[in-house]
This record gives sequence, C-alpha cells and structure tokens, in this order.
Amino acid sequence: MTHVPSDLVLDIQHNPSADYTRLPRPRGRSGGPPTEEGQQALDLVVSLRRHDRDKLHISAYRPGERTPRTRGHRAYLEISASLLLRKAARLRAVWRDRLVRYYTTDDRGLSASYPFADTVDVSSLASIATQLTDELAEEGRYLLDEMFAGQAADLSMFRDYLTEVLAEPGPLRISFDSDLHLPWAMLAVTSSDEDPWTDFLGHRHQIEQTGAAYPSVRSEYAARNKPVTSLNTDDALEAVGRAPEVRKLLEIRSELTVRTESAGLLEALSRAVLDEDVMYFWCHGQFVDNDSRYEQLAVRLSDDRNIDADLVRMGRRRHMGAPDAKFRPFVLLNACHTGQSAAAELDHLGRALIELGADGVLGPQIEIPQRFAAEYAFAFLDLYLTGQWTAGEITWQLVRRFASEYHNPLALTYSLHCGIDSFLKLAP
Repeated sequence: MTHVPSDLVLDIQHNPSADYTRLPRPRGRSGGPPTEEGQQALDLVVSLRRHDRDKLHISAYRPGERTPRTRGHRAYLEISASLLLRKAARLRAVWRDRLVRYYTTDDRGLSASYPFADTVDVSSLASIATQLTDELAEEGRYLLDEMFAGQAADLSMFRDYLTEVLAEPGPLRISFDSDLHLPWAMLAVTSSDEDPWTDFLGHRHQIEQTGAAYPSVRSEYAARNKPVTSLNTDDALEAVGRAPEVRKLLEIRSELTVRTESAGLLEALSRAVLDEDVMYFWCHGQFVDNDSRYEQLAVRLSDDRNIDADLVRMGRRRHMGAPDAKFRPFVLLNACHTGQSAAAELDHLGRALIELGADGVLGPQIEIPQRFAAEYAFAFLDLYLTGQWTAGEITWQLVRRFASEYHNPLALTYSLHCGIDSFLKLAP
C-alpha cells in the first residue's frame, strides 16, 4: 500500500510558546507570572474574621494539604479586635520612631542627621541598622505572640500549627484574608537564624492582604505592546530623590499620562473606561478628621483638595456593574500610610480602588521618607514594567535587595492589598 503524505490539521487551544518565540511561563511557587491558563496556587491562606463585634476567629489551610481528621485548623483568639488593632498601631509607631525619626548627634549632643530619612543606603551605619532591625524583629515577634496568646486547647494547637508553617524558609505565597488590615510583613517569627532580617514574614514569604468586596465587573485586558500608565503627582515632589528617573522610566517604557490636579484625576476616574495598566501616585497621604470619632486617609496632588475613598466612589458609582466599564490598573499608592487599607474603622482609598476593580494596591504602612519612597518606586516599576514578575514576587525581592545592598528594612513597610498575582501582560 502506498502512503501519500499530507499536512496535519492542527487546532491550537493554548499557545504558551507564542509560536516558539518565547519559553512557556512555568507554574508553581516563584515561577514567574501566572500562566495563561490561570493564576498560581497559593501556599497558605489565613482568614481572620470578626464575630460579635470584637471577637476574632482565625482559620488557616494549605491548598492541597489534608486537614486534621476531625476539623480544619481554626480557633477563636483571646485578644479582642480593638486591642489587636491598638497593638498593630503601636508597631507602626515603633517603626516610625526607631527608623524614620532616628537621628545621629554631633559633638555637642545635638541632632546631626536623620540617616533613614535622608538617604536610602545606610550601609555606613550597618551595625546600627542591624541593631535597630533586631529590635524591630523582636517587636514583630511580640505582636505575633500577643495575637495568639491564651491557654485554650484549640488556640494552642492552632498557634503551634501556624507558627510552624510561617517559620518555614519559604518563600511561601500567603494570603491573609482579613477584616483587619495588619502589618503582616512586619511581623516576625522565632527562628534558628542568627540574622534578624530573615525572621520577618515579609523577608521569608510573598504576602498579600485580602478581604475587600468582590469587584462588580472583572475587566480583562488583552496583552499590549506597550503598557498604559499614569503618574498622579504633586509638583512639589517632582525633584525628590529618583522621582525624575521614575518619570523618565514611565515615559520611555509606557504610554504615560501625567496628572497634577485633583480635577484631572477625578475626571479620569469618572469615565466608564479608564484603560490603564498601572496608576502611580506620587504625592502626600494624610489622615483627615471629619469629627472627633472618625477620620479618613486622603491623598493630595498639587492642589489642596483631599482625595478620599468617598470622592473616588462618587465618580465611579454610576459604572458599578456596567458590562462595558473598564478599570483594572495595578495601583502603586506611594504616599504615607496608604498601605493601611482597612485599619480599624478606616474607610480607605486603597480599599475603595480594589472594590472598584483595581488589580492590586501597593503602599507603605507608615510615614515613609520621600527619598526612600522614590527609590522603591523606581526599583518596583523597573521590574514590573518588564511583564516578567508578579507584584508579589517583586515586593519580596525588594525586601531582600534593600536589606542586603543598603542595610535598610523600610521595604518591609510596603504591603500589598490583593495583587500577589498582578503582572503586566505584554505582547511577545
């Protein structure tokens, strides 16, 4: 029998190599961006929820791991929600006082410099930086111990389980799904390592905080040749540190829109389609008192209008649930305190952006020095704009880079609200 050669008819369902122009993206922990088939699996999910106003219930599971035969890993905490929030606020204040406001003195005993506020590289003060970091690690261990303090059998068994998992060398991909936004990356475990830097959760693992409402519409974007970004900024900060280089980076590697007035930002947010991949805020953040019992975190651009969560919601509320609306940027909210996405009863800009559809929000938990903030933004965006790394991988890498190269622990204060899987989709 004679066989006549013929071409095979192929129907390609998935094309991970982009017609053999690139290697397929691998799956698994620290394996690059999520694949086209879906997101990477998490290694640990911790859920912390309020019950009966001030009581806290916590649970944890590792996807793919068999839970105990009788029940999942869960317990009620003995510490109240209000007390835990006060202790978290104290930890943030300790970081601010020990680092941002740390000063050296001259021969007369007067303050001479504020090294962590004035510079990024504090290698010349390596011994002092290590000592301060050791103290901050002890503070982080103390808060974790206080959270799980108690003698109840269920709580004791849960504490043993979770602390053992958190002490793994990692990096684990961890999601803290919580009503309370705690400075998770600044908490620390007790380990056998002599290096205090490695005890911080943010140094060991990739971490995100979740807990916001479902976005009303999930906007999916096709891969672009060049990302679309915006710089929402205060003119007074344009020359601080590496801020000019950040702007140039965005101009060269993206299609950039610059907004310096609140009117321009609010107008853009009010559009049904705001088709940006990255929204970068380089401005001031501050708490605004509405009365003696309630305050909101707001940011300001070059004018004096406070931009808070309600103002943003007002502009986009008419598009909630609209199938043709688009809003799914990754937001780098580089302003003081903007990482406190759901602290206490705070209605927060970062949380509002997530609920409106933002893919993730990254911001500092404390009052952050401007020079460090500009350096961090450059380092983050330089990696994120490649489309090769997720936001979770980058934040973890930067904690280690700033520690090893500069002896500076301030990268630990940057926290992700959602976004551990956020990455830039670029056409091959």
